[in-house]
Amino acid sequence: MTLLGAVLASCGEHPKSEAPWVVDRFDDIKVIRYEVPGFEQLPLEQKELIYYLSEAAKCGRDILYDQNFKYNLAVRRTLETVYEHFKGDRTTPEWKALEKYLKKVWFANGIHHHYSNDKFVPEFTEGYLLDVIETIPEECFGELNALRGEVCKAIFDPSLYASRLNQAAGADLVATSSNNYYEGVTQAEVEQFYAAMADPNDPEPISYGLNSKLVKENGKVCERVWKVGGMYSPAIERIVYWLEKAEAVANEPQKSNIAALISYYRSGDLREFDRFNIGWVRDTVSNVDFVNGFIEDYGDPLGRKASWEAIVNFVDSTASHRTTVISENAQWFEDHSPVAPEYRKKQVKGVSAKVITVAMLGGDCYPSTPIGINLPNADWIRKEYGSKSVTIDNITYAYDMAAHGNGFNEEFVLRAEDRERMDRYGKLADDLHTDLHECLGHGSGQLAPGVKGGELKSYGSTLEEARADLFGLYYLGDPKMVELGLVPSFDVAKAGYAKYILNGMMTQLARIEPGKNVEESHMRNRKLISEWCYEQGRADNVIEWVTKDGKRYVVVNDFEKLRELFGRMLGEIQRIKSEGDYEAGRELVERYAVKVDPELHREVLERYSALNIEPYGGFVNPEFELVEQDGKVVDVKISYPNNYVEQMLNYSKNYSYLPNIN
Repeated sequence: MTLLGAVLASCGEHPKSEAPWVVDRFDDIKVIRYEVPGFEQLPLEQKELIYYLSEAAKCGRDILYDQNFKYNLAVRRTLETVYEHFKGDRTTPEWKALEKYLKKVWFANGIHHHYSNDKFVPEFTEGYLLDVIETIPEECFGELNALRGEVCKAIFDPSLYASRLNQAAGADLVATSSNNYYEGVTQAEVEQFYAAMADPNDPEPISYGLNSKLVKENGKVCERVWKVGGMYSPAIERIVYWLEKAEAVANEPQKSNIAALISYYRSGDLREFDRFNIGWVRDTVSNVDFVNGFIEDYGDPLGRKASWEAIVNFVDSTASHRTTVISENAQWFEDHSPVAPEYRKKQVKGVSAKVITVAMLGGDCYPSTPIGINLPNADWIRKEYGSKSVTIDNITYAYDMAAHGNGFNEEFVLRAEDRERMDRYGKLADDLHTDLHECLGHGSGQLAPGVKGGELKSYGSTLEEARADLFGLYYLGDPKMVELGLVPSFDVAKAGYAKYILNGMMTQLARIEPGKNVEESHMRNRKLISEWCYEQGRADNVIEWVTKDGKRYVVVNDFEKLRELFGRMLGEIQRIKSEGDYEAGRELVERYAVKVDPELHREVLERYSALNIEPYGGFVNPEFELVEQDGKVVDVKISYPNNYVEQMLNYSKNYSYLPNIN
């Protein structure tokens, strides 16, 4: 519950005549190249460490595909075989549609949209696919031949596997979700299984179920643990291989932390994962850092199972000034938070924050990636040992470059003064909001005695993101930010507030298909905050809908009162989390965060389409190469590929270790 999704509103398409940053475009997606400034100047041992950690980051790719859906690997490999071996006409509309579908599967790590979770609708027919397959020698497909029926049903049958993640109130969220975290079990059985496992008196509760698939075998519910010798073993063995290489060149305390992670991967023991997280969060001195493991639970409707992800990075020391200032004042922010005193931390421990340069993205962070991270997720570790936050500057810079001059503000921002503030302060507002969200927001507050942190169930992710967003929004406009020298004036907050409300109430709808509700947790969070503040501020006309020349606009009329509303809402959502008030949380999300006005939706889609902006962005990774002399590593070279298809095919060829069905 810690990944902050990339900002929609300013992340549109770079003009096609100046597109060195954008390497591919298809459907609703643009693929961007990011650079790794400063890598060449790193000491050799840090370059080598980055290389080994980067290899480990690529080795878990198949795990995520399989976690997302049982037949994803079979679908991907079937289509890749077709793509590489088809000798027929590649200019037909049917072939172009098949090619686009494969690109979408690569981007989403499966057949369901990475954000909406809905299954992709193919624009080519089953007959066409089968005809193309018939032109390719059977031996090219190998074991995939036996899975062709399942592959076709997965792609073409609209009655099957409709959503990877169903969060509809009243449904059996396990039975109606197509992810591969559960098989043959119901939501009630899952909840009963883990309720019986948990110790309510454990002050250091284990994150039961985080690294396993829950299945029913011979009528008994049991776990298939993701570890060496267990489920996903072939891929995890390769991850461990490269982690051992990294351990050999790392310095303390990172050497010990990598060893703890390896121990966890070998044993599957979640106490070992806690040991790793404690060591990892205490390490605030290493220049090179990483995330690798089963981390985030957004893909599980019950908020228990974690997707595999990896990031490799190093510190941007110049840009880290602002996060250093924020983390050094963490206790002040906590003490002045507009939440009930009993739900504030009396002593903020171990808060550290950095601005980083990412060097490799993997798993659930690739191709689409967060722009900020705050870990670990276990509340008891955060309380006792603190948390570590990062803002990924080279990713936000790449987004900014790819979005320059796209016409978005001119189309959706009514007032010239708002556009001027966004142009001047928009990136600073975004960066500081991300810093506050990750560095302090997720780490703020505390639970009431007896509350363990999982009580909000399927609404937990949305409410946690809302809590962190509200913390950032509230303090973005605090005079303390001027006092600390982080902003010149309240105008930075005005730029951020106007953009946030516009996105939450209107422009993020460009990411949703007609007729659909809002499903993704970050989108629900933004809609929840914006719609709640609109309703609560109506008497004072804090936020207003304005129609001009037949177009609707969202305008913030009173930024100071809006900040007060952010504070009030933060207080209530912190109370809901602290008390584990499921019913109050459910009411907030279902009332404000889910339903979409179809007329507004239609208008947003039309206006967005006219700008030729793709609402989603993701990345191709750089490539690293060891330079050896007389059997010793003497350098690591970096290069920047510009071909999305080649990178995806390369990864499938060289980093694919799992069988078609797991």
